[in-house]
Amino acid sequence: MATQRSFGVSTHLYHGSRLNRDHLLEIGSFGFRSVELFATRTHFDYHNEFAIADLQQWLAEAGVELHSVHAPIGEGFSAGRWTMPLSLASADKEARVRAVTEAERALQIARRIPFKVFVTHLGVPKQAPTAAADNSRDAARRSVEELSEIAAPLGVKIGVELMPNELSRARSLVHFVEGVVDAENIGICLDMGHAQLEGDVAEAIETVSEHLVAVEVHDNNRRTDDHLVPFAGSIDWAGALTSVQKVGYDGALIFEIARRGPTKEILARARQAREKMERLLAD
Repeated sequence: MATQRSFGVSTHLYHGSRLNRDHLLEIGSFGFRSVELFATRTHFDYHNEFAIADLQQWLAEAGVELHSVHAPIGEGFSAGRWTMPLSLASADKEARVRAVTEAERALQIARRIPFKVFVTHLGVPKQAPTAAADNSRDAARRSVEELSEIAAPLGVKIGVELMPNELSRARSLVHFVEGVVDAENIGICLDMGHAQLEGDVAEAIETVSEHLVAVEVHDNNRRTDDHLVPFAGSIDWAGALTSVQKVGYDGALIFEIARRGPTKEILARARQAREKMERLLAD
């Protein structure tokens, strides 16, 4: 019997623009039924209750559901660059509190629009200039526990994302969830593109399997974090999808792809990739 799998698209695709109704209609027109909102205020002002009400209406008109929200990782994004990084793992108290405050505001979207997972970064990539100051395990623990208290009554799980730094490799995240953070509604978001940069994707899936609450899919050639449409890089998608099925994950697969050209063309390629994935899952 063919596996029924939900596929969605992250608004990361439109990250350089203010999110609007047409973006969601475009996603829905290519057969995707879920979205992940990337919460960056220059993209979507999650502080604004009217903007959240508009988002609720746009989702309904597009026939798509809000599957997840990606916590803010910067105060803005413009011309392909982040402004003022936000790190939940910052050793600087003021910077950590600022990051938690912004994350809490984004979490409040769930009061009006229910969603399943709040995706968070623990720190910044290892190559970032501020990596040493922004990748504190104790600071990450404090932040996630604070967010967990808000997320739990909203029915939202916190998904700490696999990414290239010491806090966020597959085994490090398992240790964090099992032995560091004191909260029940915490799991792991498996980012396949990041797993590819770190080593073996199938191995990463098996490592985090007991805590898997979200999966983001994009591709690269194991050199840079390109966020390519799946099958445009070097990930072994047949093996990765087999592993996803093997560990029993039955949630959505969210395409977190970058804008390189017209979005309709990118979504057309994403639809082709989705259809290929569906065939692999059925086999």
